[in-house]
Amino acid sequence: MPPSKEDFRRTMGYFATGVTVVTTAHNATVRGMTANSVASVSLDPLSVLVCVNREAITHRILSAGGVFCVNILSDKLEALARACARPDSPEAELTGVPFHPGESGAPVLDDALAYIDCRVGKTAEFGTHTVFFGEAVDVGTREGLPLFFYRGQYGKPGDGLEE
Repeated sequence: MPPSKEDFRRTMGYFATGVTVVTTAHNATVRGMTANSVASVSLDPLSVLVCVNREAITHRILSAGGVFCVNILSDKLEALARACARPDSPEAELTGVPFHPGESGAPVLDDALAYIDCRVGKTAEFGTHTVFFGEAVDVGTREGLPLFFYRGQYGKPGDGLEE
């Protein structure tokens, strides 16, 4: 018998991930969503992927705009991560969130620890999600500690996350 959704989710919780807000834009609409389904793909071309549920508001905007920015969050941005995980929050519309348009036109969060600004190069659908492969057009970093997610908790290096 295959594992249950709950067992699968709990098991995947053991994979510690960084926390990002993936931002996108189309016309005058901007959007951000918390995501940890992000990975580097290739150095030729420079590329990353993000996985977005097709029912998410962000999916519609990203599909239409063809651009996204992976904003890697610092440990000081946990509140933003929590807010952008809720599609009805003002922060998900980037209201009150300092950002500037990147090279692609996607929003780059001013306080991000690092960012990868991309144009969509390819997509693939699997299950409930679309995988967007983005070719990097710009990157940037700043000093700080990363925010990470493990077993349902946010943390930073040095935190004693519960066993």
